[in-house]
Amino acid sequence: MTFRSPALPNRVCDHCRSMLVRSDAGVGIAGQGAALPFDVSPIQIGTRGRFDGRAFEVIGRVRWSWDDGSWNEWLCLFEGGAHGWLGEAMGDFMMTFERPLAEVRSAELDRIARGAPALPGRKAEIDGEELAIADARQVSCIAAEGELPFTALPGWTIYSVDLKAASGRAASLQREGDEAWFYDGRYVTLAELSANNLRAIEGWTMPRYG
Repeated sequence: MTFRSPALPNRVCDHCRSMLVRSDAGVGIAGQGAALPFDVSPIQIGTRGRFDGRAFEVIGRVRWSWDDGSWNEWLCLFEGGAHGWLGEAMGDFMMTFERPLAEVRSAELDRIARGAPALPGRKAEIDGEELAIADARQVSCIAAEGELPFTALPGWTIYSVDLKAASGRAASLQREGDEAWFYDGRYVTLAELSANNLRAIEGWTMPRYG
């Protein structure tokens, strides 16, 4: 079992689906993962690309679901060891990076992080730019693969809030109990990322860069 990133404590075994957790005491098993359902994503573990001039490789994935569908969050390992998330939902892609919520200093996000409901259409000012709440819902983890910064077992449920701006900026806040995490970035295209080592899909023409 290989860990590509020294900073990530979790990895899903490719063979038995066990969630392995690294600690100072060694490697243990946190639970049993589920098989990933079929989807038509062109992204896969090992997909590579460039974002803002920095090379990355996809090393992990979490598949989330809600009442009306599901989407992927792909973990990207960048040169130098940084991590980002390539979100994929309904054909759209967005690259985001975790930021400390205290650094954002948004009254609206602070309110949501403390347990208030997020109301679609309301605005949150972040770094002087207004982002609108696009949706908010309870979501559950279906399955995971590869390396991850957290233990993502089937049935894990969080509150997820998506925000967007006319500029193409995208952000999300995820909340579980008294904890909240914030991710900030923008919408991208596979062509912009020069994504390669894409997964072949029947009926889909592989782009030249793929």
